[in-house]
Amino acid sequence: MFLPRLSEYVRSVSVLGKKQKKSLTRRLIQLYTALLYNAYLKGFAEGQIYTGPLKNACVPGLNCYSCPGAVSACPLGSLQNAISASADRPAFYVVGILLLFGMFLGRVVCGFLCPFGLIQELLYKIPVKKLKKNKITIKLTWLKYVILIVFVVVIPVIYAFRKLPLPAFCKFICPAGTLEGAVMLMLHPDNAELRAMAGGLFWWKFAVLLAVLISCVFIFRSFCRFLCPLGAIYSLFSKIALLGVRVDMNRCNECGACVKTCLMDIRKVGDSECIQCGDCIDICPEKAITFKAGKLVLRGPEIDRKEERS
Repeated sequence: MFLPRLSEYVRSVSVLGKKQKKSLTRRLIQLYTALLYNAYLKGFAEGQIYTGPLKNACVPGLNCYSCPGAVSACPLGSLQNAISASADRPAFYVVGILLLFGMFLGRVVCGFLCPFGLIQELLYKIPVKKLKKNKITIKLTWLKYVILIVFVVVIPVIYAFRKLPLPAFCKFICPAGTLEGAVMLMLHPDNAELRAMAGGLFWWKFAVLLAVLISCVFIFRSFCRFLCPLGAIYSLFSKIALLGVRVDMNRCNECGACVKTCLMDIRKVGDSECIQCGDCIDICPEKAITFKAGKLVLRGPEIDRKEERS
């Protein structure tokens, strides 16, 4: 009687250890990505932004161009600026970059390669009572598509024909830009003139930032789920992206454990709301979920069995 219980306990500890190891791996990737995006340490020291040739390229995740450490541009900001100039020249370059990121990575960007996603997840770890997903949160996921259409596309297009560039999402909403760009620059002692220039628009965006950060303590990735237009763009590639989680329907018994456990507003694994984090792989009792790059299995039952043998 004692030995079966002991073996079951050892097995559960082993599984828990593997889950923690895999979770730590994703967290390290998020951290290294944030450091890589913001590797211009001189900018933090001097309170100035990097303006070298790398700023002509875009990173996959949401990372403000104006962050003192940013070595490349944000794809969302670049898209708005390109649309704002679309009356004179098409936005082929930025659209092409987003298509490339979308087809290869999809929402893997959200789960692994977005610094603001990491900030949201760390805030959610603060031990307070959480608001779980429900019918209201599922409906709120459509809001990010409205923001994409209105603030990222329509308003910049209207102002493009007026010859007045207006990256509306960056200017009026983006909390990542406020935190990484405005706040970081204004905190530097040499930027007193920036602090003196802070007006109504800054305080509006600062209020938006505070609201988002506070909501992330109670709601898992609230900005990512309800407001982020970059996530909305990548969600369009969920079914065709090369990299991501896949479900073997021959193994799946439709128990729903993956959907119930997931903190995102998914209806099924790998859909448009799935950030491809892969946490559901360990949840599935039938071992039907794998993380693949095309036909290559990167993580799943086959990989786990090899690790157990070794």
